[in-house]
Amino acid sequence: MTPAPSGTPSPAPSGAPSGDAGLLAPGWSGSPAAAATSDTAFLRALLDAEAALTRALAERGLAPAGAADAVTAAAVPDRFDAVSLAERARAGGNPVIPLVADLTRAVGEEYGPYVHRGATSQDIMDTAAMLVAARALDPALADLGRTEQALARLAGEHRDTAMPGRTLTQHAVPTTFGLKAAGWRSLVLDARDRITRVRDALPAQLGGAAGTLAAFGAYGADDPLTLVEAYAREVGLCPPPLPWHTLRTPVADLAGALAFTAGALGKAAVDVLTLSRTEIAEVAEVTEGNGGGSSAMPHKANPVRSALIVAAARRAPQLAATLYGSLVAEDERPAGAWHAEWEPLRDLLRLVGGAARDAAGLAEGLRVDGDALRDHLGLTHGLIVSERLSAELAGVLGRDRAKALLTDLARRSRAEDRPLADLLAGEPGLAGVDLAALTDPARYTGSAGALTDRALERR
Repeated sequence: MTPAPSGTPSPAPSGAPSGDAGLLAPGWSGSPAAAATSDTAFLRALLDAEAALTRALAERGLAPAGAADAVTAAAVPDRFDAVSLAERARAGGNPVIPLVADLTRAVGEEYGPYVHRGATSQDIMDTAAMLVAARALDPALADLGRTEQALARLAGEHRDTAMPGRTLTQHAVPTTFGLKAAGWRSLVLDARDRITRVRDALPAQLGGAAGTLAAFGAYGADDPLTLVEAYAREVGLCPPPLPWHTLRTPVADLAGALAFTAGALGKAAVDVLTLSRTEIAEVAEVTEGNGGGSSAMPHKANPVRSALIVAAARRAPQLAATLYGSLVAEDERPAGAWHAEWEPLRDLLRLVGGAARDAAGLAEGLRVDGDALRDHLGLTHGLIVSERLSAELAGVLGRDRAKALLTDLARRSRAEDRPLADLLAGEPGLAGVDLAALTDPARYTGSAGALTDRALERR
């Protein structure tokens, strides 16, 4: 083949699969979620679902034991061509149809008829999707555990480290970095709890053509409900109370838990992005190697992990919305609603898995600059404690006089670039007041320490 001219993109090889390496997705590329949600991983899950069905049939006396062994032995992803399956999937709208044909041939004439017996394509696709979700969520949960542990350490270490509290982008009253980190951790634990509940409830799917299990009865099952239970055991998922071809609670629950997790991690990440700005520099990401570097500006150390987490958090709600939209599934098997779930669900699993990985690294390596936190408390020349002064001086001067005095002194502090404490010291009516204590921001963090302690009691 003649090389393409410089600046002209080379054509993709004929029949090449669309990219699955994550070239445009540094947030999840190389993560456990990437491996758990790849085309190969989904193919493995489809084959696992098919093999589990034949084993369940054999357990219930509906297939020979040799069939279970033969199908399980043949259900190896390396024996199947994912590109070919993808191309042939267009004919029936899903990859199960060509996969069943290929798996039947691989099993052979004797036991081939027991492949996919009684099932419908959606049974296998839904079960495989739940398997992929389970395999992607397990490492994500481990990373959330790492994240909360690192944040617990930060919260404990900085329990009493005062810093400016900001509301509507401006300095408001003092808070502590410990309380901020404890808040991040609380969201991570909320996410962990939601993911755990969803993970533990992921169901198998088995209903046959219209969710009645009729075909299994036709093949000799005395009680098809026990076959569903056997199938769920074989595949390692929960037995569903009903076939859920058009009852998409499992997918909707996954969508909600994943979108929440992305947002919870995004809250911490967006705070880090703000606090690590050059002119603030209260925190900094610690990255290994050349992490955070710029292609054009050698001096830069960008907060890359935080940026990638925030990118995931911004995409997740729209993906979840598609999955929620698929709750509107007509009849006993839907056209389009079910098909619309596959890519958004995989994208969500990838985004959250990658974000959880990056959040663990971010929390474990976050550097807090106590000097910067302390210095910034003084940026408003003491006005950050004006709330406290209003309350305290009202008892000395009266409410109206105290308010008028502080309003005037706040104006003068800004105009004259003088500390509020110096201006207060010149007021004769405050001669007996401990102004040093009242104007010390570190002494006005309220119950931040106690709140941090309470948050850290949660395990």
